[in-house]
Amino acid sequence: MNPYVPLKTRLEAERLRQAAEALERVLADLATVIRPGVLTSDLEQVARLSLARHGLNGVLEGYEGYPHPICTSVNNVAAHGRPSDYELQTGDLVTVDLSAERSGWRADGAWTYGVGRISSEGRRLQRAAWRATLAGAAAARAGARLGDIGAAILAEAARAGCTVVREFTGHGIGTNLHEPPSVPHTATRGSGEPIVPGMVFNVEPVLTLGSGEVTKLDDGWSYITADGSLAAQYEVTVSVRSNRTDILTLGRHRPLLDRSTPPYG
Repeated sequence: MNPYVPLKTRLEAERLRQAAEALERVLADLATVIRPGVLTSDLEQVARLSLARHGLNGVLEGYEGYPHPICTSVNNVAAHGRPSDYELQTGDLVTVDLSAERSGWRADGAWTYGVGRISSEGRRLQRAAWRATLAGAAAARAGARLGDIGAAILAEAARAGCTVVREFTGHGIGTNLHEPPSVPHTATRGSGEPIVPGMVFNVEPVLTLGSGEVTKLDDGWSYITADGSLAAQYEVTVSVRSNRTDILTLGRHRPLLDRSTPPYG
C-alpha cells in the first residue's frame, strides 16, 4: 500500500461521520427549494444559511481560487458549474457539489436533483448515477482493491446504458479536503492499491447519457459534456473498517436506504 495514505482511527472516522452527516442535511435542505424559477445563485445563498444552521463552515469558496461556496452543474455541465442568474427550468437536472468542515474534519458531497417533472431519460440517468455510486461504495471492502470500485461503477452504468466520465476520480478525505488515495471510477477488477481498514475516501462518479467525453469552458472551472448529453453525479464518503464499510454521508438513512432511487431529489 502507498505509505502516504493516511489511515483513520475509529475516533477520527467518527469525526468524519459527524461532518458528513451534517453536510447531507444541507443537501436535503437544498432539495426543498429546488423548483422551476429558482436561480442557481439562490441555491448558493440557501447553502450558506444551511451550512451555518448545521454547524458547518464552508471550505469550497476560495479553494484553489474557486469563487463560490457551491458548484451548480445544470444538464450538460458535468462538473464544477458556477452559480449564476440562470433560472432553473422544468425538466432540468442540477447537481450541487459542496464542501465543508466541522472541528477541522472535512466533508464533501454532491447530489443531482430533478427540477419539476423530468424526462424518462433524465430519470434513468439520475437513478443510474445513484446506483453506480452505491455499487462503488459496496465494492470498497477491506481486502479488495481500489480498481474494484471503478469496475463496479462501470458495470452498473453499463446496465443502465450510461457512460462514466473517465477524467474525474474520487479521493481520500480527512483534515484535508483531498488526500490520497485517488479512487478510480473506471478500472478493471483486481487492479490498483489494496483497500485496508482505516481508509476513508469519497466515491463520486459522473455519469452521462452520451460518450462521456468532456470539455473545459473558458470560465476555467466548468466541464461540459462534449456531445451535449445530460450528466448526473452523487458523492458519498465511505469509511473502511476490518469487518464492514460504512457510507458516512448516509448514516441516518441506512435502515431505509433504497438502492434504486435516491432519498430525495
